[in-house]
Amino acid sequence: MAADSREIRRRYDRLAPWFDGLESVLEGLFFRRWRKRLWAEVQGQHILEVGVGTGKNFPFYPADARVTAIDFSPNMLTIAQRKRERKGLSAELALMDVQALDYADNCFDTVIASFVFCSVPRPRKGLKELYRVCKPGGQVLLLEHVLSTNRIMAALMRLCNPLTVRLFGANINRETVKNVQSCPFRHIYVDPASGDMIKLIRAVK
Repeated sequence: MAADSREIRRRYDRLAPWFDGLESVLEGLFFRRWRKRLWAEVQGQHILEVGVGTGKNFPFYPADARVTAIDFSPNMLTIAQRKRERKGLSAELALMDVQALDYADNCFDTVIASFVFCSVPRPRKGLKELYRVCKPGGQVLLLEHVLSTNRIMAALMRLCNPLTVRLFGANINRETVKNVQSCPFRHIYVDPASGDMIKLIRAVK
């Protein structure tokens, strides 16, 4: 694992015990309904969730699908494992970096991630890995924080970004739609209702 990835992982390991509490207000007001909307787009029987974190998406897992979920933070994954056991889920959890997925080409019907690529050191490399493991005709679904299109807000976000990275390991100035467009997907759809700084993206291989 590259040095920058190790540093981000250490930050998430440190935050893991308090992560759900830190985001609880935003989760209740905004994120949960968008997670539900994201998972409503899932298709197929074999699903890969990238960046499972503490398992915030567990309530939305399709009952009739085989779900594999990964994260690169051991401490976050430990919390997710405990939640999985309490909820009686059959999802397979694995410690893995999205920038180097240990899966064969073309093996998942849907690959899904929520609020992950703000923390991936090399986001285009990670997105190319999602493309690689997605089946032809399959889809990659993303719910992501992105840089505002408002010039003043964007300038503020760029100014604050070094602090957010240092404290939380998350970049708030990512241009994730452009990064997805750099991959050879056949079709990319951005939900217009998802707003200026949060984007719901569907990319078809």
